Amino acid sequence: MRLISVFLFFASLVVAQGPRIGIIDFYGLRKVSEAKVRKALGVREGDPLPRSKGDAEERIDAVPGVVESHLEAVCCDAGKMILYVGIEEKGAIHFDLREPPEEDVVLPEEITSTYRRFMENLEAAIRRGESGDDVTHGHSLVSNPEARAVQEQFIPLAKDHLAELRNVLRNSSEEEQRATAAYVIGYAPNKREILDDLQYALKDPDSGVRNNAARNLVALAVLARLDPESGLKIEPTWFIEMLNSLSWTDRNKALWALQTLTDKRDPSVLEQLRDRALPALIEMARWKSLGHALPAYMLLGRIAGLPEQQLLDGWNRGDREFVIAAVTAKKK
Repeated sequence: MRLISVFLFFASLVVAQGPRIGIIDFYGLRKVSEAKVRKALGVREGDPLPRSKGDAEERIDAVPGVVESHLEAVCCDAGKMILYVGIEEKGAIHFDLREPPEEDVVLPEEITSTYRRFMENLEAAIRRGESGDDVTHGHSLVSNPEARAVQEQFIPLAKDHLAELRNVLRNSSEEEQRATAAYVIGYAPNKREILDDLQYALKDPDSGVRNNAARNLVALAVLARLDPESGLKIEPTWFIEMLNSLSWTDRNKALWALQTLTDKRDPSVLEQLRDRALPALIEMARWKSLGHALPAYMLLGRIAGLPEQQLLDGWNRGDREFVIAAVTAKKK
């Protein structure tokens, strides 16, 4: 599975009668009836995506007990879209985001234009099915030669403009500028120097900024695991909090990061996961999309103390409930 920001292309998909919905899945539902949310949503599996994301969210927001909703479409399940419906109920854990910064600061044009060129090459590569990514150096190096060549230009740019990247990431009023900074700063040669900046960006009000920061932190977590002498320590706290986010992308990136951050089964991290995100993990482990459910399933198994091979055996036989039963029994 790979994420596509489908709602960027929402209107064109509907007009062109593009892919239909294969799966509708939910998160955040504890007290509110799924049936009521489905009725307000107004579409079912097999239908095209809603004509208006905003209108659908407004209808769901009007359901009693719902504070806010968020729709996100993801590609693909058997050629059809997966529509995730996020719900924040009254009294639920809330993932707080920072207020938008207001300063009029921007990056040098060389950085902005290089990043846009990279995104164009990356989107073309994804359309061709080229999605390989090597993060063992502590930053992304994709398999597509054209996109990778542009990424390599970020290394000297991040070295020469670190102060500007940091300033824009923290202070620019422009979301695109902050998102660009959150991505390019990951190529700075001294990875320990940028940890605080990336952790700070995980609470940015813009999902694109959070997404880029999370991607870079995952790469740093991989490097830390491969090179213990690097001195890199990625704190899991904000990733754990992101498991309760209204944004599916936040949850997806948090699951990805926490798989790496829990591979040594640090008891304090697993206990924090249990305390702050157990209901969220359980609902995500039951998602119909197997590729999206697997990380949550594995995290639950680690919380329950089950061996990795036992978890894989359960997954291969299609039994997710035994892990959920084990983790809830341990809680009691």
